[in-house]
Parts: sequence; C-alpha cells; structure tokens
Amino acid sequence: MAKPEEGMTLREVDRLEVIREVVGKRLVQREAGERLRLSVRQVKRLVRRYRELGAKGLISGHRGRKASNAIAPEVRAEILAVVRERYEDFSPTLAWEKLWEVHGYRVSVETLRKWMAAAGLWRSKKRRGMRHRLHRRGQCLRA
Repeated sequence: MAKPEEGMTLREVDRLEVIREVVGKRLVQREAGERLRLSVRQVKRLVRRYRELGAKGLISGHRGRKASNAIAPEVRAEILAVVRERYEDFSPTLAWEKLWEVHGYRVSVETLRKWMAAAGLWRSKKRRGMRHRLHRRGQCLRA
C-alpha cells in the first residue's frame, strides 16, 4: 500500500483507504458509500478521480482558496481606520452599530470583534467564576 499524500486530512486518508479497497475489488461501491456516508454515484466519481490522479485526486480542491464571500483587505483596513479614529474606546457591538448607522459599513458583529481583537483595539473581559458558598467555609471549621 502506497503512502498517503502529504497534507491529507485524516478524513481524506480514511477515504483513500476505502477507495483503494474498491479499486482492488475487496469492497463494492455500495458498501464503500455506506462506510463513507456517500452516494454510490459519488463513490464512482472518487474512484475515477483516484484512477486518473492517484491520491491527489481525493484531496479537496477548495483547499488553499479564498472564500468567495471574504471581505477585501482594503475594506477591513478602512473599517479599522474608522474604528481607531472615532470608536477606539467602544465595545465591538456599539462600534458595529455606529459603523452601520453613520458610515454604512455592513459586517457582522463577530467579524468586527475578531478584527478589533487582532488589532489590539479590544480585549474581552475574563469572566470571574462565582465564589460559590464561600461564606460557609468558616462554619465548617467551627463545628
């Protein structure tokens, strides 16, 4: 059995092993589909790609690509510049509201929170656990 390709995920390595069993006629496509939770049609496509490209054919083609809905770096820089200039002491939620109402920027609150944290403009407050039943400690020692 040949080595899996560099950079394959565990899921892709498992998929490779099952597809190799199908190609070696030790497993039928229907059983392979059940094991991988795929349709028989998808298993056929994977077998064809494996025969054409080898193990590389089973690696996701989306790996390394930028998301189609990614926000442009220029827009991110503009938004962070506005936050630095006008809303540096705001929490992400309030800054997001002002960016939307005053400047017309529409990004999610969570995106803005991550950007502000990465730029050092905001730090989350650590939640302190309740000191549960602390007042009872002294009672146990007296009894």
